[in-house]
Amino acid sequence: MQSVTIGANQAGQRLDKFLHKYLPLAGSGFLYKMLRKKNITLNGKKAEGREILSVGDQVCTFFSDETFGKFSGRVPAGDSGSAPGGSSGGRNSGGKAPLPAEEKRLGEYWAAYRRLQGIAVLYEDDDFLIMNKPTGILTQKAAPGDVSLNEWMIGYLLSKNPALAEELSTFRPSVCNRLDRNTSGIVLGGKSLAGLQYLSRCIRERSLRKFYRTICAGALGEAASVRGYLAKDSMRNQVTVARTAEGGGPDPVPIHTAYAPIAVTDRYTLLEVELITGKSHQIRAHLASIGHPLIGDAKYGLEGVNRELRRRYGLSHQLLHACRVTFPEALSGIGSALSGRTFTAPCPKLFARLEQELFAQKTESD
Repeated sequence: MQSVTIGANQAGQRLDKFLHKYLPLAGSGFLYKMLRKKNITLNGKKAEGREILSVGDQVCTFFSDETFGKFSGRVPAGDSGSAPGGSSGGRNSGGKAPLPAEEKRLGEYWAAYRRLQGIAVLYEDDDFLIMNKPTGILTQKAAPGDVSLNEWMIGYLLSKNPALAEELSTFRPSVCNRLDRNTSGIVLGGKSLAGLQYLSRCIRERSLRKFYRTICAGALGEAASVRGYLAKDSMRNQVTVARTAEGGGPDPVPIHTAYAPIAVTDRYTLLEVELITGKSHQIRAHLASIGHPLIGDAKYGLEGVNRELRRRYGLSHQLLHACRVTFPEALSGIGSALSGRTFTAPCPKLFARLEQELFAQKTESD
């Protein structure tokens, strides 16, 4: 028999969802069969899988060590096999020695934490981690061999609390919003299940306000709120924006973007943009669709402008920075720690230099 006691980061979810994490190599059919046969029990009783877990609940599996190892990817502590290759590794929530695949994942977290440089922590508590991501770093993996901020985050948390390794088989902290590789700025992370659920809800309900800084081509003299319809070309990893649903292709997605100019010259505008809906490449494509693409943007920008700024400043990517977030009011519950608070992330050095030099020229000529 193997047993696990439900903790705070496993509570609040259905039993069957938990079992898919606890036994990731087992199919749904097998899990439901084991529940029906009482080879998996909840608090010593037969369960259906729909039950919502609470802190302190006891989940037991009545499997042979071989079967448990096959479906969990772990070997029960004390088993003569230990971990293949003789590795003792760490221990996880079920008291199991990790197999090479699990050790590999832990190694990826540590490697990401050591390898990725320049990530700043803006805020941290027991449930939330708010980070400032530099350009050039993926938020999440796009391919199995990638190294991303998500792995860095877990590596960072392991560096502060090595015992976290014991929970990673059933709960993994994660980032909640995604920035393009070459977009810098604020990324939100959930350290606990409750934290992840709260951040996801804020993003889904659009109660979290998200602001960006950018420099676009051309003069935009007045603030505006613009709407449109976005269509994605997955093959090219590119989107198009139309003013009407009819012009947005077969599956148009409504988008809403607001912007306000901070400084303007004949050639450039320093903008603050509020992302009201959050769709792939929305700011980049929406501004390009109204004739004011981001500088440095190879996908949606102006080749001549980009070439000049690359030569003068070494700008080789879109200049877009997630600079500020404001959380909704929450008088109680997990969101109360962030209630009404605003967090800001300083712009990268290249952004600050471009802002100073491109808009200083206007000031000097006035």
